[in-house]
Amino acid sequence: PSALMAGTLVLLTAMLARELGGGRAAQTLAAACTAVSTTTLVVFHMLTTTALDLLVWTTISLLVVRVLRTGDQRLWLAVGTVAGIGLLNKTLVVFLLAALAVGLVAVGPRRAFRSGWLSAGGAIAVVLWAPNLWWQATHGWPQVELSGAVAAGGSGTSEPRWALLPFQLLLVGPALAPIWIVGQVRLLRDPALRWARSLAVAYLFLLAVFLVTGGKPYYMSGTYPGLLAAGPPPVIAWARRRGRTLPTGAVTLGLSGAVAAVLMRPVLPAAWLSSTPIVDVNDDAGETVGRPAFAVTLAEVHDALPADERATAVVLAVNYGEAGAVERFGPALGLPAACSGHNAFWSWGPPADGSGPVIAVGLPEAALRRFFADIQPAARIDDGVGLDNEEQGRAVWLCREPFQSWEVAWPSLRRLG
Repeated sequence: PSALMAGTLVLLTAMLARELGGGRAAQTLAAACTAVSTTTLVVFHMLTTTALDLLVWTTISLLVVRVLRTGDQRLWLAVGTVAGIGLLNKTLVVFLLAALAVGLVAVGPRRAFRSGWLSAGGAIAVVLWAPNLWWQATHGWPQVELSGAVAAGGSGTSEPRWALLPFQLLLVGPALAPIWIVGQVRLLRDPALRWARSLAVAYLFLLAVFLVTGGKPYYMSGTYPGLLAAGPPPVIAWARRRGRTLPTGAVTLGLSGAVAAVLMRPVLPAAWLSSTPIVDVNDDAGETVGRPAFAVTLAEVHDALPADERATAVVLAVNYGEAGAVERFGPALGLPAACSGHNAFWSWGPPADGSGPVIAVGLPEAALRRFFADIQPAARIDDGVGLDNEEQGRAVWLCREPFQSWEVAWPSLRRLG
């Protein structure tokens, strides 16, 4: 699914370039830049909410550009449908819609707001989004609390606020940054694209909003297909005036893609990662190493239990990544299903009351002593390659004699971040 979405993203970028007046060469360059961009290579390596979110942002951008160019107001229905589906996946789409609205108000064409089709599209989006809104409202709006934790740096991909601006040069790649920068300037200054100037204003608005609110640098990723679609025509014209050849551009694209692939894809052996800066640049590279070994360690602790305890044992993980590793690799090793108080994993509930000993991983000993009278160290996580990720070196605890039932203890184990 991720590979198919990546290919679709590349195609949509080429279509955006065509809408913005680019010929075949411009469309090809825009598509190629998207294909080898840092964001594409890292995001579409995994099936995540971000992968679908980027596709949704680009689809909305294409549809809005087509509405503005052709005047076909009926396409607002498609915009609303895509936005509604996207909002069930990730709330970030709200920021894109707000930014586009600000852009249209600031530089036009404002006639779009007089269209009944726009109102109908907005209604479709709200109706599709309604189940998510209802769940959030009836569960205390956890998304708001989670967003606050992210803004405070409580995520592996969080960065200081000042880093948001320089990071923008890395999301596509430093060598290709001039193309999207030219695209932003063209949208702002080219009289022939005045009708699409709201895209450039939307970009600046989002940059300011995420800078103020502490958004992650990659939150801007969905804006770059549009900028990459706008940039190629003047870049190609400049290159032709100076006699730059096609091989020169191909080499630039190739080198940019190769560097991004080494940093963002599992190209190098896992055993090499600890001696490279890759994990410092790409947090996910470290967090996708050692999961089978992690599950094996927990299985060894589980297998060492007496038979009667083994049948009722519980695995309690500190975060959804560790719980997910147990879900993925645990069944083949005889591990019970994992529980975790982290984010949405908490909503799936605690173990049944009367369960046996708890194999806890990642939780501090002091925190566990609030719930259990008997806590013994049972193992320590080792990924086997000496990589310092979130799991490496963590203690595995064997916990017995709970002070209270799971039903009573579970609310205090909830953690958003």
